[in-house]
Amino acid sequence: MLETFEPGTIAALIGLFGGLLLGLAARLGRFCSMGAIEDALYQGSDLRARQWGVAIGVALFGTGAMMSFGLFNPTMTSYLSMKWYPLASISGGVMFGYGMALSGNCGFGALARLGGGDLRNFVIITVMGLATYVTLNGPLAALRVALFPPAAASAPPTFMHWGLSPYVAGALFITVSMSSKAFRADGKLIVWGVVVGLAIVTGWAGTAWLSHAAFEAEPVVSHTFAAPLGDAMFYMMTSSATSLNFGVGSVAGVLAGAAIGSLFKGHFRWEACEDPRELKRQILGAALMGIGAVVAFGCTVGQGLSAMSVLAYAAPVTVASIVAGAAIGLRQLIYGISFAR
Repeated sequence: MLETFEPGTIAALIGLFGGLLLGLAARLGRFCSMGAIEDALYQGSDLRARQWGVAIGVALFGTGAMMSFGLFNPTMTSYLSMKWYPLASISGGVMFGYGMALSGNCGFGALARLGGGDLRNFVIITVMGLATYVTLNGPLAALRVALFPPAAASAPPTFMHWGLSPYVAGALFITVSMSSKAFRADGKLIVWGVVVGLAIVTGWAGTAWLSHAAFEAEPVVSHTFAAPLGDAMFYMMTSSATSLNFGVGSVAGVLAGAAIGSLFKGHFRWEACEDPRELKRQILGAALMGIGAVVAFGCTVGQGLSAMSVLAYAAPVTVASIVAGAAIGLRQLIYGISFAR
């Protein structure tokens, strides 16, 4: 295969496959981080949060199996090879969560909705991708580097050093998630939670194989939807001078999977924003998500699933911060600026 395609193209195909699964899960299985948080806080339902738990558990079992057979070295991933700054996880996570509430979706959710014809999310994706690049390599990069200087980890920041194996962690997530009778009765949520977990595993497995087989060093990555949005935009503008990568394929896969799922259910329809106030709120939220994701080194999928599957210290801290930021944003939208009852 490497004799036929460039490594970047193969990586994009690996990302495309997993992205298709994620896009289908969003449209057919109602897999959504913002939806899970809203359900838990304001609908009294934790079913979609439990679906996330199943996805994390499956991803953990998958990474554990690859590690057991020597097919995957988690310390090669950026989540464990780079120094962890707890303050970055907290501040970036809160910023991302607050922006997610303002926009009504995270980057992954916006891609899934755009795949269903909702053009409002085109604005969210575009602004978030731009804000990500502004923070990674643009005017905000110097400030980010000054606050949180990139450095190699002196020791991999992972819970596995505390004796917590992926198998044990995966079993805990799945056991807690399946402890609800109502959740056990909803087979669709369970099945699509499993599919999401497998999508994360395919990312790690495919890029780990590619890193080993390619003549040049290739990054070992799985799905996340912050920098890849900017990568996809950049590739669309400069494809003659740049190459494909896993993130570009992942973004395309989610769009395609969401479109297929929407057409299958008969839910595909074109929608646009008619309220300027809503548009301003979504633009601000998207910008905050882009900045926050870079600071926190990931989004709801990047930290909540990919980083969680390698038991990175940053994952639970960032996820808790995202939930806190989203709760603040939702409360502001529902009750106004005052937080007093």
